[in-house]
Amino acid sequence: MEDFSRRRMLFASGALGAFGVLGAASSARARSLWTWSPNGSVAGRGAGLDPEWVWDEEADPVLAAVIERGDVPKANEALRKWTRNDQPLPSGLPADLRDFMEEARRLPSWADEKKLAAAAQFTKKKGIYTGALYGLGSGLMSTAIPREARAVYYSKGGADMKDRIAKTAQLGYDVGDLDAYQPQGGMVVTAVKTRLVHAAVRHLLPQSPGWSRTNGGQAIPISQADIMVTWHSLSTFVMSKLKDWRVPVSAAEADGFLHVWQVTAHLLGVQDEYIPASWDEAHAQSRQVLDPVLASTPEGVELTDVLLDIVAELDAGLTRPLINAFSRYTLGDRTGDLIGLDREPFWQPLIGAAWPLLVAFREGLIPRPLVPEAAWTVEEAIRRFVLLFLSAGRGIRLEIPDTNRPA
Repeated sequence: MEDFSRRRMLFASGALGAFGVLGAASSARARSLWTWSPNGSVAGRGAGLDPEWVWDEEADPVLAAVIERGDVPKANEALRKWTRNDQPLPSGLPADLRDFMEEARRLPSWADEKKLAAAAQFTKKKGIYTGALYGLGSGLMSTAIPREARAVYYSKGGADMKDRIAKTAQLGYDVGDLDAYQPQGGMVVTAVKTRLVHAAVRHLLPQSPGWSRTNGGQAIPISQADIMVTWHSLSTFVMSKLKDWRVPVSAAEADGFLHVWQVTAHLLGVQDEYIPASWDEAHAQSRQVLDPVLASTPEGVELTDVLLDIVAELDAGLTRPLINAFSRYTLGDRTGDLIGLDREPFWQPLIGAAWPLLVAFREGLIPRPLVPEAAWTVEEAIRRFVLLFLSAGRGIRLEIPDTNRPA
């Protein structure tokens, strides 16, 4: 790993290295004690198997065969033509991949059109909050999830983080789109293509020496538990922060936001018995699978630097201190320390005081004169970031990898 500052190199190799080892051990212990009941899932029942030992038995053998046959370029060329939910699958796909995708693209029988419409309207109304939380909350939190950070770093996408961020943005953009799961939308396409990428990475990453040295004993990456960890870092985390920020959210909006993520989990290949049926169940599962695994790794610290450098390109780095401070405000100091976020003695107290007032003003709870002038600088920086985050995903191509990150 290159381009570490001396402070970050010492930080990563010393204290963070220790935290990473302890984090991997505690993660394994936490996940081996799976107690969340499938009775709380959208399925309402299930075998109750620990998702730590469940992967994607439908997608994985198909993608392994596609890669081993050398069919990845052919498949990607065909997939570039598939951009809308209502499109037939393009010609040129290998037969086994086509058969799998025809099944994988179907919405679950329990998908609710009214709830999906409510989710779209919710994102339209609260987009500045959800955009900021996806990017400066969930996006940076991912670097404190050891397995996710290592899987990203050592896979093909880790070599081009701008492209990787754009692909992550595609998911955030499409899931909040007004037409997400409508025929003219693109969320089915995005979710199925992401599922293909996950299956390919499961086949490829065990062949990476770098990943194999740091995987903490996990033989195959991206288990069902790992996907749900990421799911909670997006859906459950965002809803929790909206409540912390006292953003008014109606019951219908909350149900819709949960539902769009439930459907997304299903299309990503998560078994229904692992998808929470309510926010109470989601929070209970998150406390078991997400909270205990947050830890620091050298890969995560470097990825944080890369992410913030991309954000800094907005204005030659002038707002990076503000973004550092807002991310600490959003994630908390513990997670901020884990990923090596700089402390900002000027911006942190200002954001802590100004952001609640900005939220209250936006929601019509207080008049503009009660909002300090400096708060508008914060809002403008966040607004520009949200626009960057959302626009980054538009038109990006999600493609099946056929190799890991080059050495």
